[in-house]
Amino acid sequence: MNEILFFIAIILNFICVTLAYKLFGKTGVYSWIALATVIANIEVVKCVDIFGMPLTLGNITYGSIFLATDILSEKYGRNCAQKGVFLGFFSLLILTVFTQIDIMYIPNSDDFAQNAMQTLFALTPRICLGSMLAYLISNSLDVFLYEKIKKICPHDKFMWLRNNTATMTSQFIDTIVFTCIAFLGVFPFKTVIDLCITTYLVKMLIAICDTPFLYIAKYINNEKSVYSED
Repeated sequence: MNEILFFIAIILNFICVTLAYKLFGKTGVYSWIALATVIANIEVVKCVDIFGMPLTLGNITYGSIFLATDILSEKYGRNCAQKGVFLGFFSLLILTVFTQIDIMYIPNSDDFAQNAMQTLFALTPRICLGSMLAYLISNSLDVFLYEKIKKICPHDKFMWLRNNTATMTSQFIDTIVFTCIAFLGVFPFKTVIDLCITTYLVKMLIAICDTPFLYIAKYINNEKSVYSED
């Protein structure tokens, strides 16, 4: 059941990114980046088994951000894509600040949400720092690599190459940065390495699945959409 939901979530996330672009242009992609950043950091609290491996949720939604920035890079250039990265980082920062303030309130005697909110949002400093640094470094690297590869291989038939090379490389860095900051010294070194390997394998699969949606977005003409301002 988990594996079925896993693939449904992949397709649904990438359809949503593409649909946001179709309906709202790059404004829709920016909005998706902000939304996905928030969703992924809520989902990550839950741990499940996929293909016999323990994984935290959020990898799929987080992976859709790389598709979103690749769409911006492909159609609008590096500056627009980097703007999307900073928007996502800003959303993550605001989410962290406001949720920490919320759980500091002393709850009413009839309140039932405090414990649940504490579980969801009481991030340890290391996990919080790892998440923010990994996001900013890996997504900025993705934008940088995509542009460099596009200059070398500008033809549309090489979109799969720049998409997968940029995303897989930056996701590798994301995995290393987050896992080492969050868990090195907390878990045995072998466990940290195992977490890196299993998490990265899943991210590679997600990255491969997003390529057809980049091609779809490339040839979407949303200039006549009543919802798009681009």
